[in-house]
Amino acid sequence: MTDSKKAAGPRSARSGSGKRERLVTAATEVFHRQGVERSTLSDIARVADVPVGNVYYYFKTKEQLVAAVVAGHADRLRELTAVLDELATPAERLKALVGGWVGQRDLAAHYGCPFGTLAGELDRRDDGHDRTAAPVMELLLDWVEEQFRAMGHRDEARDLAVSLVSAYQGMSLLTNTLHDPDLMSRQGRRLEQWIDSLA
Repeated sequence: MTDSKKAAGPRSARSGSGKRERLVTAATEVFHRQGVERSTLSDIARVADVPVGNVYYYFKTKEQLVAAVVAGHADRLRELTAVLDELATPAERLKALVGGWVGQRDLAAHYGCPFGTLAGELDRRDDGHDRTAAPVMELLLDWVEEQFRAMGHRDEARDLAVSLVSAYQGMSLLTNTLHDPDLMSRQGRRLEQWIDSLA
C-alpha cells in the first residue's frame, strides 16, 4: 500500500465495518508481491493497519483469506466488464481491456499478473484451492468470447478468446521475467492491431 493511499484513506475505511475489506485488499497486495506461501497473517495485518489479533475475527485461517482474495478478483472482474460493456463496440471493449492490462505494466514488471501469479501458485497446491482460480479465468474467457461473437466470429469466438487471454498472460510473464514494462506496451499495441483486423 502506498503512503498516499494510507494518508488519503476515508474515515469509514478505518471503521470496524471496513476491516474485513481492508484485510482482503491487503491480502491481495501481499499475496501478489510475496506469494501465498511466504505471506503471513502478520504481514497482511500490518498492510491493512489492523491488529493481528483482529484478523482471526474475520478469517480463522489463511485459507479463508485466500478464498476471499479469489472472490475479490472475481468481483473486480465483473465490475470491470460492466464498465467496458458501456463502450459502443466489442472491438472498443477488447482494446480497452488490453489498455487496462498495459496500464499495469510497471506492476507486472515487478510481480507479474496480479491474478495469473496467484492462479499459478494455487494450482500447485493440493488443499482444494488448486481449482479455485479456474472459475475466475472462465469469467474472463466468457466475456472475451462474447465480444468476439458480437464481432461476427461465432465459430471461432472461444479460440480467439483463449488466444487473447493467453497473449496477455504470456506478455505479463515475459514482462516480469525480463523486468521490461516496454515489452508489455509493445505487445499491447500489437494486440490492439490484431483486434482491429478482426473487427
